[in-house]
Amino acid sequence: MAKKKTLKDLSALGGLVYSTDSGTQAHIRQEQKRHAVLEAHFSKKGRGGKTVTVVKGFPGSEQELKALARKIKSKLGVGGNVKNGEMIIQGDNRDKVVTLLEAEGYRVKKVGG
Repeated sequence: MAKKKTLKDLSALGGLVYSTDSGTQAHIRQEQKRHAVLEAHFSKKGRGGKTVTVVKGFPGSEQELKALARKIKSKLGVGGNVKNGEMIIQGDNRDKVVTLLEAEGYRVKKVGG
């Protein structure tokens, strides 16, 4: 019977390594982005009567949400914040926010009045 060779490290494979991973992290994020439906709400409850646009249901990390919020705020020229996994944009800019998010590749649904 032939003696089995054992690998001491991966260099014995000649630099070629196969993986069972079906996709990269970027590919997985693209899939999440495509399947997630964000909700754009109009709200003024608990804010002293001031109106805001609240975006809920973001599938990515907190850092990605903050980066996206920063981009939207700068394009609209308004303030806002990210809190509890929700993007809060000052003013009733729901239509503009929906347009910008769709341009980024997200599916967005307007919720509420």
